[in-house]
Amino acid sequence: MTDEKTAALVGPIGIIGTGLLGTSIALACRRAGLDVFLSDTSPENVRTASGLGAGRAQQPGEVAQLVVVAVPPDHLGPVIAAVLDATAGTETVVTDVGSVKSGPLAVVAQHPDVRRYVGSHPMAGSERSGPLASHEALFEGRPWAITPHPESDVDAVELVEELVRLTGAVPVWLTPSEHDKAVARTSHVPHLMAALTAGRLADAPPNHLALSGQGVRDVTRVAGGEPALYGQIVAANAEAVLDLLGEIREQLDRAISAIGSGDRDSLEGLLARGTAGAAAIPGKHGGPTRPMRSVWVSVPDHVGELARLFADSVASEVSIEDIRIDHDPNRPVGLVELVVEEPRADHLLDALESRGWTTHR
Repeated sequence: MTDEKTAALVGPIGIIGTGLLGTSIALACRRAGLDVFLSDTSPENVRTASGLGAGRAQQPGEVAQLVVVAVPPDHLGPVIAAVLDATAGTETVVTDVGSVKSGPLAVVAQHPDVRRYVGSHPMAGSERSGPLASHEALFEGRPWAITPHPESDVDAVELVEELVRLTGAVPVWLTPSEHDKAVARTSHVPHLMAALTAGRLADAPPNHLALSGQGVRDVTRVAGGEPALYGQIVAANAEAVLDLLGEIREQLDRAISAIGSGDRDSLEGLLARGTAGAAAIPGKHGGPTRPMRSVWVSVPDHVGELARLFADSVASEVSIEDIRIDHDPNRPVGLVELVVEEPRADHLLDALESRGWTTHR
Protein backbone atom coordinates (compact mmCIF):
# COMPACT_ATOMS: atom_id res chain seq x y z
CA MET A 1 0.00 0.00 0.00
CA THR A 2 1.10 3.59 -0.54
CA ASP A 3 2.16 5.78 2.39
CA GLU A 4 -0.35 8.48 1.46
CA LYS A 5 -3.87 7.51 2.42
CA THR A 6 -6.86 8.76 0.50
CA ALA A 7 -9.33 7.18 2.95
CA ALA A 8 -9.79 8.17 6.58
CA LEU A 9 -11.77 6.25 9.16
CA VAL A 10 -14.08 8.75 10.84
CA GLY A 11 -17.12 6.51 11.47
CA PRO A 12 -19.72 5.48 12.17
CA ILE A 13 -18.72 1.82 12.31
CA GLY A 14 -21.35 -0.87 11.94
CA ILE A 15 -20.78 -4.16 13.75
CA ILE A 16 -22.90 -7.15 12.73
CA GLY A 17 -22.46 -9.89 15.31
CA THR A 18 -21.73 -8.88 18.89
CA GLY A 19 -19.78 -11.91 20.03
CA LEU A 20 -16.18 -11.93 21.21
CA LEU A 21 -14.61 -10.45 18.06
CA GLY A 22 -17.39 -8.07 17.07
CA THR A 23 -17.72 -6.57 20.54
CA SER A 24 -13.95 -6.31 20.97
CA ILE A 25 -13.67 -4.41 17.68
CA ALA A 26 -16.54 -2.15 18.77
CA LEU A 27 -14.85 -1.42 22.09
CA ALA A 28 -11.59 -0.54 20.31
CA CYS A 29 -13.48 1.81 17.98
CA ARG A 30 -15.26 3.46 20.90
CA ARG A 31 -11.89 3.87 22.63
CA ALA A 32 -10.79 5.80 19.53
CA GLY A 33 -13.85 8.05 19.78
CA LEU A 34 -15.84 6.60 16.86
CA ASP A 35 -19.59 6.08 16.85
CA VAL A 36 -20.54 2.40 16.66
CA PHE A 37 -23.81 0.81 15.54
CA LEU A 38 -24.46 -2.73 16.80
CA SER A 39 -26.69 -5.45 15.39
CA ASP A 40 -27.11 -9.14 16.10
CA THR A 41 -29.76 -11.84 15.73
CA SER A 42 -29.65 -11.96 19.53
CA PRO A 43 -31.08 -8.78 21.10
CA GLU A 44 -29.59 -9.90 24.41
CA ASN A 45 -26.08 -9.84 22.91
CA VAL A 46 -26.66 -6.30 21.65
CA ARG A 47 -27.89 -5.19 25.08
CA THR A 48 -24.88 -6.78 26.74
CA ALA A 49 -22.42 -5.23 24.30
CA SER A 50 -24.09 -1.84 24.68
CA GLY A 51 -23.88 -2.17 28.45
CA LEU A 52 -20.15 -2.77 28.11
CA GLY A 53 -19.80 0.54 26.25
CA ALA A 54 -19.34 -0.98 22.80
CA GLY A 55 -21.91 1.24 21.07
CA ARG A 56 -25.66 1.27 20.55
CA ALA A 57 -28.22 -0.69 18.58
CA GLN A 58 -28.39 0.40 14.95
CA GLN A 59 -31.56 2.24 13.99
CA PRO A 60 -33.34 1.99 10.60
CA GLY A 61 -31.85 4.32 8.03
CA GLU A 62 -28.50 4.77 9.78
CA VAL A 63 -25.57 4.32 7.40
CA ALA A 64 -22.06 3.34 8.50
CA GLN A 65 -18.81 4.28 6.82
CA LEU A 66 -17.49 0.78 7.45
CA VAL A 67 -19.42 -2.38 8.33
CA VAL A 68 -17.67 -5.29 10.05
CA VAL A 69 -19.39 -8.65 9.65
CA ALA A 70 -18.54 -10.85 12.64
CA VAL A 71 -20.94 -13.78 12.32
CA PRO A 72 -20.32 -17.56 12.35
CA PRO A 73 -18.56 -18.98 9.25
CA ASP A 74 -21.64 -20.64 7.76
CA HIS A 75 -23.39 -17.27 7.53
CA LEU A 76 -20.57 -15.01 6.31
CA GLY A 77 -21.23 -15.03 2.56
CA PRO A 78 -25.00 -14.42 2.77
CA VAL A 79 -24.63 -11.68 5.41
CA ILE A 80 -21.90 -9.89 3.43
CA ALA A 81 -24.13 -10.01 0.34
CA ALA A 82 -27.09 -8.69 2.34
CA VAL A 83 -25.03 -5.76 3.65
CA LEU A 84 -23.86 -4.88 0.13
CA ASP A 85 -27.51 -4.98 -0.98
CA ALA A 86 -28.67 -2.83 1.95
CA THR A 87 -25.99 -0.21 1.32
CA ALA A 88 -26.43 -0.02 -2.46
CA GLY A 89 -25.84 3.50 -3.76
CA THR A 90 -23.47 4.37 -0.90
CA GLU A 91 -19.71 4.12 -0.46
CA THR A 92 -20.02 1.98 2.68
CA VAL A 93 -17.07 -0.41 2.89
CA VAL A 94 -17.74 -3.96 4.08
CA THR A 95 -15.23 -6.29 5.71
CA ASP A 96 -15.55 -9.47 7.72
CA VAL A 97 -13.46 -11.17 10.38
CA GLY A 98 -14.11 -14.78 9.40
CA SER A 99 -11.47 -17.49 9.69
CA VAL A 100 -11.78 -18.45 6.02
CA LYS A 101 -11.68 -16.00 3.13
CA SER A 102 -12.14 -17.85 -0.18
CA GLY A 103 -15.64 -19.14 0.61
CA PRO A 104 -17.28 -15.79 1.49
CA LEU A 105 -15.60 -14.13 -1.49
CA ALA A 106 -16.99 -16.80 -3.83
CA VAL A 107 -20.52 -16.01 -2.61
CA VAL A 108 -20.23 -12.27 -3.41
CA ALA A 109 -17.76 -12.37 -6.32
CA GLN A 110 -20.47 -11.54 -8.88
CA HIS A 111 -22.18 -8.90 -6.74
CA PRO A 112 -22.32 -5.52 -8.56
CA ASP A 113 -20.84 -3.79 -5.50
CA VAL A 114 -18.14 -6.34 -4.70
CA ARG A 115 -15.55 -3.54 -5.05
CA ARG A 116 -16.69 -2.29 -1.63
CA TYR A 117 -15.90 -5.63 0.05
CA VAL A 118 -12.46 -6.44 1.48
CA GLY A 119 -11.97 -9.57 3.58
CA SER A 120 -9.92 -9.57 6.77
CA HIS A 121 -9.15 -11.84 9.70
CA PRO A 122 -7.64 -10.92 13.10
CA MET A 123 -5.47 -13.68 14.59
CA ALA A 124 -6.78 -13.18 18.10
CA GLY A 125 -9.41 -14.88 20.17
CA SER A 126 -10.16 -16.91 23.24
CA GLU A 127 -11.60 -20.25 24.29
CA ARG A 128 -14.42 -18.13 25.74
CA SER A 129 -17.13 -16.67 23.53
CA GLY A 130 -19.81 -13.99 23.62
CA PRO A 131 -19.68 -10.26 24.38
CA LEU A 132 -18.72 -10.77 28.03
CA ALA A 133 -15.41 -12.31 26.84
CA SER A 134 -14.57 -9.20 24.81
CA HIS A 135 -11.81 -6.68 25.50
CA GLU A 136 -10.81 -3.45 23.77
CA ALA A 137 -7.14 -4.53 23.75
CA LEU A 138 -7.78 -8.02 22.35
CA PHE A 139 -5.96 -7.21 19.10
CA GLU A 140 -2.99 -5.26 20.47
CA GLY A 141 0.17 -6.44 18.72
CA ARG A 142 -1.65 -9.33 17.03
CA PRO A 143 -1.43 -10.03 13.28
CA TRP A 144 -4.57 -9.18 11.32
CA ALA A 145 -4.75 -10.48 7.75
CA ILE A 146 -6.14 -8.19 5.06
CA THR A 147 -7.16 -10.10 1.94
CA PRO A 148 -8.14 -7.80 -0.93
CA HIS A 149 -9.40 -9.33 -4.17
CA PRO A 150 -8.71 -8.01 -7.69
CA GLU A 151 -11.90 -5.92 -7.76
CA SER A 152 -11.38 -4.24 -4.36
CA ASP A 153 -11.31 -0.43 -4.42
CA VAL A 154 -8.07 1.04 -3.15
CA ASP A 155 -10.01 3.31 -0.77
CA ALA A 156 -11.87 0.31 0.63
CA VAL A 157 -8.63 -1.56 1.27
CA GLU A 158 -7.11 1.47 2.96
CA LEU A 159 -10.15 1.92 5.18
CA VAL A 160 -9.87 -1.68 6.40
CA GLU A 161 -6.18 -1.09 7.07
CA GLU A 162 -7.14 1.98 9.13
CA LEU A 163 -9.46 -0.21 11.22
CA VAL A 164 -6.71 -2.78 11.78
CA ARG A 165 -4.24 -0.14 12.95
CA LEU A 166 -6.86 1.56 15.13
CA THR A 167 -7.31 -1.66 17.11
CA GLY A 168 -3.55 -1.93 17.70
CA ALA A 169 -3.18 -4.95 15.41
CA VAL A 170 -0.47 -5.47 12.79
CA PRO A 171 -1.70 -5.76 9.19
CA VAL A 172 -0.52 -8.74 7.15
CA TRP A 173 -1.31 -8.77 3.43
CA LEU A 174 -2.38 -12.04 1.79
CA THR A 175 -4.56 -13.20 -1.07
CA PRO A 176 -7.72 -15.00 0.07
CA SER A 177 -6.43 -18.41 -1.06
CA GLU A 178 -3.00 -17.93 0.52
CA HIS A 179 -4.68 -16.85 3.75
CA ASP A 180 -6.70 -20.05 3.86
CA LYS A 181 -3.59 -22.18 3.36
CA ALA A 182 -1.78 -20.22 6.08
CA VAL A 183 -4.52 -20.55 8.71
CA ALA A 184 -4.93 -24.25 7.94
CA ARG A 185 -1.26 -24.65 8.85
CA THR A 186 -1.09 -22.32 11.84
CA SER A 187 -4.58 -22.60 13.35
CA HIS A 188 -7.09 -25.10 11.97
CA VAL A 189 -4.92 -28.23 11.84
CA PRO A 190 -3.25 -27.46 15.21
CA HIS A 191 -6.75 -27.17 16.70
CA LEU A 192 -7.68 -30.55 15.26
CA MET A 193 -4.49 -32.10 16.63
CA ALA A 194 -5.21 -30.63 20.07
CA ALA A 195 -8.76 -31.99 19.95
CA LEU A 196 -7.59 -35.47 18.93
CA THR A 197 -5.01 -35.51 21.72
CA ALA A 198 -7.52 -34.25 24.28
CA GLY A 199 -9.99 -36.86 23.10
CA ARG A 200 -7.63 -39.58 24.35
CA LEU A 201 -8.14 -38.13 27.84
CA ALA A 202 -11.94 -38.08 27.87
CA ASP A 203 -12.33 -41.69 29.05
CA ALA A 204 -8.96 -42.07 30.74
CA PRO A 205 -8.81 -43.69 34.19
CA PRO A 206 -8.53 -41.17 37.03
CA ASN A 207 -5.12 -42.54 38.08
CA HIS A 208 -3.83 -41.75 34.57
CA LEU A 209 -5.21 -38.22 34.65
CA ALA A 210 -3.59 -37.67 38.04
CA LEU A 211 -0.24 -37.58 36.20
CA SER A 212 -1.32 -34.66 33.97
CA GLY A 213 1.30 -31.93 33.89
CA GLN A 214 1.75 -28.59 32.17
CA GLY A 215 2.83 -30.26 28.95
CA VAL A 216 -0.51 -31.92 28.27
CA ARG A 217 -2.32 -28.72 29.29
CA ASP A 218 -0.27 -26.73 26.77
CA VAL A 219 -0.91 -29.23 23.98
CA THR A 220 -4.67 -29.46 24.61
CA ARG A 221 -5.53 -25.87 25.63
CA VAL A 222 -7.25 -24.84 22.39
CA ALA A 223 -9.31 -28.04 22.38
CA GLY A 224 -11.59 -26.28 24.87
CA GLY A 225 -13.09 -24.18 22.07
CA GLU A 226 -16.73 -24.44 21.00
CA PRO A 227 -17.08 -27.60 18.82
CA ALA A 228 -19.92 -26.22 16.68
CA LEU A 229 -17.95 -23.08 15.79
CA TYR A 230 -14.69 -24.88 15.04
CA GLY A 231 -16.58 -27.50 13.08
CA GLN A 232 -17.83 -24.72 10.80
CA ILE A 233 -14.35 -23.22 10.50
CA VAL A 234 -12.63 -26.48 9.56
CA ALA A 235 -15.39 -27.49 7.15
CA ALA A 236 -15.18 -24.11 5.42
CA ASN A 237 -11.46 -24.61 4.82
CA ALA A 238 -11.69 -28.30 3.92
CA GLU A 239 -9.35 -28.32 0.92
CA ALA A 240 -6.38 -26.72 2.69
CA VAL A 241 -6.98 -28.71 5.88
CA LEU A 242 -7.18 -32.02 4.01
CA ASP A 243 -3.89 -31.34 2.21
CA LEU A 244 -2.11 -30.88 5.53
CA LEU A 245 -3.84 -33.83 7.19
CA GLY A 246 -2.54 -35.99 4.35
CA GLU A 247 1.00 -34.86 5.14
CA ILE A 248 0.45 -35.51 8.85
CA ARG A 249 -0.94 -39.00 8.12
CA GLU A 250 2.24 -39.79 6.18
CA GLN A 251 4.40 -38.62 9.07
CA LEU A 252 2.25 -40.53 11.57
CA ASP A 253 2.77 -43.70 9.53
CA ARG A 254 6.50 -43.05 9.60
CA ALA A 255 6.38 -42.54 13.38
CA ILE A 256 4.46 -45.78 13.89
CA SER A 257 6.93 -47.64 11.71
CA ALA A 258 9.97 -46.14 13.45
CA ILE A 259 8.64 -46.88 16.94
CA GLY A 260 7.50 -50.38 16.03
CA SER A 261 10.81 -51.31 14.42
CA GLY A 262 12.99 -49.60 17.00
CA ASP A 263 14.42 -47.26 14.35
CA ARG A 264 15.73 -44.62 16.73
CA ASP A 265 17.34 -42.50 13.99
CA SER A 266 14.06 -42.10 12.09
CA LEU A 267 12.18 -41.33 15.28
CA GLU A 268 14.69 -38.68 16.32
CA GLY A 269 14.52 -37.22 12.83
CA LEU A 270 10.77 -36.72 13.19
CA LEU A 271 11.23 -35.17 16.62
CA ALA A 272 13.98 -32.89 15.29
CA ARG A 273 11.63 -31.73 12.57
CA GLY A 274 9.18 -30.76 15.27
CA THR A 275 11.87 -28.85 17.13
CA ALA A 276 12.71 -26.95 13.94
CA GLY A 277 9.04 -26.10 13.40
CA ALA A 278 8.62 -24.79 16.94
CA ALA A 279 11.71 -22.61 16.48
CA ALA A 280 10.32 -21.23 13.21
CA ILE A 281 7.37 -19.54 14.93
CA PRO A 282 8.11 -15.79 14.93
CA GLY A 283 9.13 -14.21 18.22
CA LYS A 284 7.84 -11.05 19.86
CA HIS A 285 6.76 -8.30 17.43
CA GLY A 286 7.26 -10.73 14.55
CA GLY A 287 11.03 -10.73 14.94
CA PRO A 288 13.33 -13.75 15.00
CA THR A 289 13.05 -16.13 17.92
CA ARG A 290 15.58 -15.31 20.64
CA PRO A 291 17.10 -17.87 23.01
CA MET A 292 14.83 -18.18 26.05
CA ARG A 293 15.16 -19.89 29.41
CA SER A 294 12.56 -20.84 31.99
CA VAL A 295 12.88 -19.78 35.61
CA TRP A 296 10.79 -21.94 37.94
CA VAL A 297 9.45 -20.52 41.19
CA SER A 298 7.40 -22.24 43.91
CA VAL A 299 4.44 -20.04 44.88
CA PRO A 300 2.27 -20.79 47.94
CA ASP A 301 -1.43 -20.98 47.16
CA HIS A 302 -2.30 -17.93 49.25
CA VAL A 303 -4.04 -14.70 48.29
CA GLY A 304 -1.55 -12.10 47.06
CA GLU A 305 1.44 -14.40 46.55
CA LEU A 306 1.27 -14.33 42.75
CA ALA A 307 1.02 -10.54 42.78
CA ARG A 308 4.06 -10.40 45.09
CA LEU A 309 6.03 -12.59 42.69
CA PHE A 310 5.15 -10.32 39.78
CA ALA A 311 6.13 -7.23 41.75
CA ASP A 312 9.49 -8.77 42.72
CA SER A 313 10.06 -9.79 39.09
CA VAL A 314 9.42 -6.22 37.96
CA ALA A 315 11.83 -4.96 40.62
CA SER A 316 14.54 -7.22 39.15
CA GLU A 317 14.29 -5.21 35.88
CA VAL A 318 14.10 -8.41 33.83
CA SER A 319 11.49 -8.49 31.07
CA ILE A 320 9.17 -11.49 31.43
CA GLU A 321 8.34 -12.86 27.97
CA ASP A 322 5.80 -15.50 29.02
CA ILE A 323 4.22 -16.96 32.15
CA ARG A 324 2.79 -20.41 32.83
CA ILE A 325 1.38 -21.83 36.05
CA ASP A 326 1.49 -25.54 36.89
CA HIS A 327 -0.84 -26.39 39.76
CA ASP A 328 -0.07 -29.44 41.90
CA PRO A 329 -3.46 -30.86 42.99
CA ASN A 330 -1.86 -32.60 45.96
CA ARG A 331 0.09 -29.66 47.40
CA PRO A 332 -0.82 -26.10 48.42
CA VAL A 333 1.93 -24.80 46.13
CA GLY A 334 1.98 -23.82 42.48
CA LEU A 335 5.00 -23.91 40.21
CA VAL A 336 5.25 -20.73 38.15
CA GLU A 337 7.36 -20.72 35.01
CA LEU A 338 8.75 -17.32 34.06
CA VAL A 339 10.19 -17.31 30.52
CA VAL A 340 12.95 -14.74 30.03
CA GLU A 341 15.78 -14.07 27.60
CA GLU A 342 18.54 -16.56 28.33
CA PRO A 343 21.25 -14.02 29.30
CA ARG A 344 18.94 -12.53 31.99
CA ALA A 345 17.80 -15.76 33.64
CA ASP A 346 20.55 -16.00 36.27
CA HIS A 347 20.01 -12.37 37.29
CA LEU A 348 16.29 -13.03 37.80
CA LEU A 349 17.03 -16.18 39.82
CA ASP A 350 19.42 -14.30 42.08
CA ALA A 351 17.00 -11.40 42.52
CA LEU A 352 14.07 -13.65 43.44
CA GLU A 353 16.12 -15.81 45.80
CA SER A 354 17.34 -12.67 47.59
CA ARG A 355 13.68 -11.83 48.24
CA GLY A 356 12.99 -15.22 49.79
CA TRP A 357 11.50 -17.13 46.85
CA THR A 358 12.24 -20.81 46.34
CA THR A 359 13.50 -21.28 42.80
CA HIS A 360 14.52 -24.32 40.79
CA ARG A 361 17.65 -23.95 38.70
